[in-house]
Amino acid sequence: MHWLGWIRFFEAAARHESFVRAADELHLTHGAVSRQIRQLEETLGVALFERRNRGVFLTEAGRTLFAAATQSMEVLAGAAARIRTQPPGRALVLSCEPTIAMRWLIPRLPRFAVRHPDIPLHLMAAGGPIDFARSGADLALRRNDFAFDPRWHAREVAQERVGPVCRPDASGQAAPVMPVRLHTRTRPSAWERWQRSQAASGTTAFPMQFDGDAWYEHFYLSLQAAAAGLGWAMASQWMVADEIADGRLAAPAGFIADGSAYHLLSPAPFEHDTRRLVLLAWLREEAQATIGASPPVPANA
Repeated sequence: MHWLGWIRFFEAAARHESFVRAADELHLTHGAVSRQIRQLEETLGVALFERRNRGVFLTEAGRTLFAAATQSMEVLAGAAARIRTQPPGRALVLSCEPTIAMRWLIPRLPRFAVRHPDIPLHLMAAGGPIDFARSGADLALRRNDFAFDPRWHAREVAQERVGPVCRPDASGQAAPVMPVRLHTRTRPSAWERWQRSQAASGTTAFPMQFDGDAWYEHFYLSLQAAAAGLGWAMASQWMVADEIADGRLAAPAGFIADGSAYHLLSPAPFEHDTRRLVLLAWLREEAQATIGASPPVPANA
């Protein structure tokens, strides 16, 4: 097998430090990957992996070759991105977490279309890790609540900001009954994380007392329940900004950064495609406008 083929097998095995996971990525058998690595080692006359009962680990020679292989593949990917001919009018495909797509991004897309009519944008609703090659997405908007693939190019769009929200007529302290605290299984520790963020920032503890808890399968369902008056939900500022602006929801305690952030992810360098840089700048601008349009954290919340 030619060198490029060997390096492809080696890079995947070295990155995962596992022949099994490399085989899964390359859609081959463990034995096929192992044989190709062995042929490469025999050709070089040096061991690239130390094989132990519970895994494989790079030798010093393996680490040297992995560094060179990683750099070479990045150069190749960048060159391909620069020379690839895009069909006229081809849409830029953005994969976005469903709730933030529905509640924040889509209502703002008309402004992007007016400003950049030459960059058609196609949305794909999905969350979590993404396989860019399989999905067909050019970019992905994700919160860093999972480990990003080191091969991705990540640019931060905005810090995540969270706070409790409710229907405006349920925000007073004189409510006849204590409200229910609403949770979502996609962010099960959201309330606890918010409380830790409050404590770390020195913000006074939230005084509201709750009478029980209710769980919802998805984030947007808990927000809909809060708007319907079924309780208080822990919300992302980005996902409730419009409801707060038009009076459908209230955020008596404001919002506070919880330590996570939204990033725009790309399999190719942003600098190799000006459309990616344009979208990144626009997302950052809209995120900043959202912060400015929403209430700050009250001094004595």
